[in-house]
Amino acid sequence: MNKYIKQYKWSNIFTMLHNQKLDPEVCRDTFNNHLVVITGSTSGIGYDAAKKYASLGADILSINRNEEKTKKLCEELKHKYGTECTYMIADFSKLDQVHNVAKKLASLERNIDVLIHNAGVYVTQKTITEDDLEQVFQTNYLSTFIINYYIKDKFIKQNSGRIIFVNSEGHRFAAWGLHLDDLKWEKHSYSGLKSYGSAKLAQLLSMIKFNEYFLGTKVTINAMHPGNVKTNSGENNGKFYKFYKKVIIDRNAISIENSSEALYYLGVSKKVENTSGKFFNLTTEEIPAPPSLDREEAERLWILSIQLGGLK
Repeated sequence: MNKYIKQYKWSNIFTMLHNQKLDPEVCRDTFNNHLVVITGSTSGIGYDAAKKYASLGADILSINRNEEKTKKLCEELKHKYGTECTYMIADFSKLDQVHNVAKKLASLERNIDVLIHNAGVYVTQKTITEDDLEQVFQTNYLSTFIINYYIKDKFIKQNSGRIIFVNSEGHRFAAWGLHLDDLKWEKHSYSGLKSYGSAKLAQLLSMIKFNEYFLGTKVTINAMHPGNVKTNSGENNGKFYKFYKKVIIDRNAISIENSSEALYYLGVSKKVENTSGKFFNLTTEEIPAPPSLDREEAERLWILSIQLGGLK
């Protein structure tokens, strides 16, 4: 029997379904001269969040894999909002590039006030990267872990800052937990939902350990489900998935502005300045699935992530 089965409660599922219908709380405070780092910000949720923060005075440091699109983003933000926008280039499916930007972030002389981990992929066919890792796990989880690991001491030194994972209710698809002995899905059947859910579950487990590291400081780390919003995520998949996404998923999508409002609230609002280690459905705090609360598994994942990430 799965060790988590007795921990599941129908009330938590009903609460999650109820929360899907709620609008996010809104923060109207400005964020002048604060630095916000956003990964995956040339489209979708990251793009809208970058505009939201810039419109209220924040400076943006954008991290993406496409330099041309990133330059256009910075030009737009500077032109529309008069904000400072800088960028770094990294493909999160290549660990050497992740290490490179992580080191640069760690050596920034300026404080990072908000770090939003938004970059990610969804694929329906298993893909192994040049680093010999499953693509979704590496891009959606391990890259975020490496960046956080490099900059954790910078945040401690600052004694301020908020880290936000753009996570997902999709972590619930990893209902039986992670297969730490089979991260390349060689022993278990692969699907887009299972790989995506596992990567998001891994993010939540890493949040346990990072939150413990930041205890006693003014640094916080939280995760947020952005709602079902229409983005270009998954557009690299086959015709059937594209059709399903267009007809089913996107037809029921909510406004992407809800996601950016929630990300701004979690990054700026004084109401959550002392809240850390929590999962939010937009801005409503929620109990995530039982596997994401397993501290022993979080410890095992932490050790494995250090090894896989080539960290000391």
